Amino acid sequence: MAASSSPRRDDPFAALRLSEYRLLLAARFLASVGLQMEFVAAGWQIYALTHDPLALGFIGLAAAVPSLLVSLYAGHLADVVERKRITLVSLAAFVVSLAGLGFLSFHVAPGATTASHRFLFYALIFLTGLGRGFLEPAVFGLIGEIVPKDLYGNSAAWRSFAWQAAAILGPIVGGLFYGFGGPVLTYWTAGGLVAVGALLFLGLRARPRPPRADRLPVWASVKEGVAFVFNHQIILAAMALDLFAVLFGGAVALLPIFAADILHIGPEGLGLLRAAPAAGALVVSFTLAFRPIRKGAGLKFLWAVAGFGLCMILFGLSRNVVLSVVLLALSGAFDNVSVFFRSTGFQLLTPDRLKGRVAAVDNIFVGSSNEIGEAESGFAARWLGTVEAVVLGGCLTLAVVVVAAWRAPLLRKFDLDPDRPTLEP
Repeated sequence: MAASSSPRRDDPFAALRLSEYRLLLAARFLASVGLQMEFVAAGWQIYALTHDPLALGFIGLAAAVPSLLVSLYAGHLADVVERKRITLVSLAAFVVSLAGLGFLSFHVAPGATTASHRFLFYALIFLTGLGRGFLEPAVFGLIGEIVPKDLYGNSAAWRSFAWQAAAILGPIVGGLFYGFGGPVLTYWTAGGLVAVGALLFLGLRARPRPPRADRLPVWASVKEGVAFVFNHQIILAAMALDLFAVLFGGAVALLPIFAADILHIGPEGLGLLRAAPAAGALVVSFTLAFRPIRKGAGLKFLWAVAGFGLCMILFGLSRNVVLSVVLLALSGAFDNVSVFFRSTGFQLLTPDRLKGRVAAVDNIFVGSSNEIGEAESGFAARWLGTVEAVVLGGCLTLAVVVVAAWRAPLLRKFDLDPDRPTLEP
């Protein structure tokens, strides 16, 4: 078993010395590149056809709704079914969605503004969201099966590094492919990358879980996971804070508008804007692999979310391309501190038998809030204006940080220490 090799805890490359973890990381990287390409292409294609920010919001909604609908059941499933199998089925859903989007763009492009075409377009995005709803709880649990407890922080840093590298490469490649080859080539290339990632997952050998004698009915199992989260001040506060920060402060859905109408930099520039937050996050995740946050982690998490909100305010006001890219990169850097804190803390604080269900609740709070936030951004931009929506969202994020710091004192005191991970019973 890979986890038994026990690399040194102070080794910055410790998690990467686990062969099973390297395989998981490579598979997730390829799948993430493919999905980033999909959403860059989808955002530009829909806005080019409609010039309506509300249509961009519907992309986020189409991806979020199915993930929300299945998350709790997916968390239960991830705690009772082989997690690798769930992961492979989820990746298959991504491949079908991307193949369908390419086929639709190839055959129906002349009538692309019709209601029937848009319905099929959103339906395929819906399928992607469905796959994500099942994928995240399964992968969260898989990590606990292949990584030792004292390497959770190191594995979180490298997992974030790989995801952010994909989030840089995916939008740039997606923008270039779309600009020079069109949507069909973009979607089908993305589908091929996801398929290769699925093949890598086939070779993954996770630690077998012992059969559970206390297996609960579905609803009782779901209630157990939800109750654990809502009775744990640190986990609940961190989830809620990130939920509202992403919901109010995110501007990803509106980047096609900034690229086309405010900064005037085209689809290639859109890829640059989409990649900028990941570039900042990449630097931070690499740094955290060598200098992980342990002492005062909860307080640093609060400051990082506040920094994210401030970056969004300034980005909304910026009319300079370089400044806008820098602000987006800084927002990604602050956001990555939040990702590291939640990834490490939740692994430490959650028993293995509950990890799928806790990840499912986290997916509802945080994962799907990205897409819900995109929908909210589209609606707010339609009613208030694009710049006003982004600035107001950043201000609301700062307000939420103040409330969280006041209402969750244990979060302020929390340290990411594998030997003493919690301040609560």
